Amino acid sequence: MPLLIPCLLLILGFVVLIKGADWMVHGASILAKKYNVSDLTIGLTIVAFGTSAPELVINAIASFDGQSEIIIGNIIGSSNFNLLMILGITAIIYPISVQGNTVWKDIPIALAAVLVFYLLGNGFFIQDEYSISRLEGVVMILLFFSFLYYVYMKSKHEENEDLDKEDLNMKTIYVWLYIIAGMAGLIIGGNLVMDNAIIIATDFGVSKKVIGLTIIAAGTSLPELVTSVVAAVKKKSDMAIGSILGSNISNILLIIGVSALIHPIDYDPSFNQDMLMLMVGTLFLFVFMFIGKRNTLGRAGGCIMLGSFIIYTIILLMNN
Repeated sequence: MPLLIPCLLLILGFVVLIKGADWMVHGASILAKKYNVSDLTIGLTIVAFGTSAPELVINAIASFDGQSEIIIGNIIGSSNFNLLMILGITAIIYPISVQGNTVWKDIPIALAAVLVFYLLGNGFFIQDEYSISRLEGVVMILLFFSFLYYVYMKSKHEENEDLDKEDLNMKTIYVWLYIIAGMAGLIIGGNLVMDNAIIIATDFGVSKKVIGLTIIAAGTSLPELVTSVVAAVKKKSDMAIGSILGSNISNILLIIGVSALIHPIDYDPSFNQDMLMLMVGTLFLFVFMFIGKRNTLGRAGGCIMLGSFIIYTIILLMNN
């Protein structure tokens, strides 16, 4: 049973990652609520960044080790999982109705982030074909902060009506303890997942690209899955879709940007087909908002998105 210990450590790593993300999101959300920020804004920023923290930790570790395939695979795989799997399941549980601005502005911003990623990786702007340099990493980070500024300006015209008195009465020191404990869990869990996923998959002859696109991507997306399903059950559609769109934008612009700053990323052009899937999935979301009830992702659209992800994953594993 040579793989028993790595398997147990992998499971432990995911548990620590998820719990760390949960604590971090809980603490950060309370801070946001104290300033009367809307559900959509919390989803696009605090919750999105908190649930993307596992990807950030794992990619930072992978970047120090020069594991470019893990970095790219994790981000594209996680973003596809978020968009197709999680939103698909969420919409099947309860149709997702959103504000008009989300359809016309936030979804196109998410698509633009994917296009920037694709163009930089393929050397369209700077002549470093099939790599993302430190300079390009800086550009991506600046674009991310531009997105945060856009969300900040939009939040001035929104209000959060759901304020939990118990949360608001929590002492600030306890709120920060949640955040700090969550970050510690993310770092510890990230190391456990990263190291043991590679050990297990390599033993079975699975490529690093597929490891990043499937095992690590799904594992680091579990916080988004839990957050979105809970939001759907509580009929908080803006929180559900905001956390997914914000997470994908954070994944691409911030996490890839930071990873490239640590170490330039080699981009394998075979990822272009997976990038295409992400672009098509984002367009699916936009189009489905106009089919049936306006500005709503219904159960039929959710089934199509979920089915597309299942077919894509099967093809990916068969071509490993």
